[in-house]
Amino acid sequence: MNSHPQKSDWKKFKRNKLSVAGLVFIILITLISVIGYLITPDDSPMANKMNLPLNIEKPGKTFTLLKIPKSPQPESQNFLNKMLFGQTTQFDEIPVSEYRFHKNQLIYREYIGGDEAGELVALPLKTFQSNNIQKIKADYIIKKTYWLGTDIYGRDLLSRIIIGSRISLMVGFMAVLISLILGISLGATAGYFGGKTDASISWLMNVIWSLPALLLVIAISFALGKGFWQVFIAVGLSMWVEVARLVRGQVLAMKNAQFIEAAKSLGFGNTRIIYRHILPNIVGPILVVAASNFASAILLEAGLSFLGFGAQPPMPTWGGMIKEHYGYIIIDAAYLALIPGLMIMLTVYSFNLITLGLRDLFDVKSQNTNV
Repeated sequence: MNSHPQKSDWKKFKRNKLSVAGLVFIILITLISVIGYLITPDDSPMANKMNLPLNIEKPGKTFTLLKIPKSPQPESQNFLNKMLFGQTTQFDEIPVSEYRFHKNQLIYREYIGGDEAGELVALPLKTFQSNNIQKIKADYIIKKTYWLGTDIYGRDLLSRIIIGSRISLMVGFMAVLISLILGISLGATAGYFGGKTDASISWLMNVIWSLPALLLVIAISFALGKGFWQVFIAVGLSMWVEVARLVRGQVLAMKNAQFIEAAKSLGFGNTRIIYRHILPNIVGPILVVAASNFASAILLEAGLSFLGFGAQPPMPTWGGMIKEHYGYIIIDAAYLALIPGLMIMLTVYSFNLITLGLRDLFDVKSQNTNV
């Protein structure tokens, strides 16, 4: 079995069109999540700019918004800070159904939803620090299209979907990293040394393996508390067993190979033999289980957020969006829950396609790792 990645292997991977499509989707959504606030229509922190008159507006609707400068003006963020954390909103945005200029005033009627008309409001032009009507029209009266509509608080759904992708991918990445560190270390130790060490670690693995993943994550979340970073740890600690079982089985099958015996005869230490000679030769199966665990971590995070144990509001998460809007599935706004649900499905499906491609690439068979 060739389990060490080489250039020829990637050429074989490219022949699997579905796996390549999954990889392209993951790369694309990763780039979008990294760029984040630079491309979101709502660049406020956590895409949490509420506009209650615009709640539950259909996808694709366009509104006229009046931007009123805040006083004092929040500090402008530099490029990197804005990309990572967003820009504190510098304007109050008021949806208007009509407006006109009269003398030194801007007179507008606020949009309050449906066919109802709001009251007329007169705003002095000095509010905009300019009496130039053309400049005010250009800088402070805009048309904004909500491509995916708005949620129950009038927040832009597209922006929250994009920022929510960060949470899912970060949880997946950190959970897989934690599971690989623990799983490889314990699995390799159990498989290589055997005896009581193997028996103890295998007992621990079997105990954790017998617990339902979601219940285990919830239990760990109770112990650590609700929060963003706690989700990483909780999901990661629930997923290392799968890696450990795989690594243990692979090490058991390889530790008596001739090149390992040769390394021992040359006086190499156990740690060097494990990390320099055994593990590089089982990279393939590890990559397969890592891709599979990434998909599982995204599902677990979504489940946690739906149950209220994940990242807390107003931080946008796909599971949290479904929780907020699942009641609208049976009425005229099903898209509020279906869109984040579709993103979860596509992301998990893409990772599963990558898993299948890697499994075929490295010829990883279903095997019993409880040797």
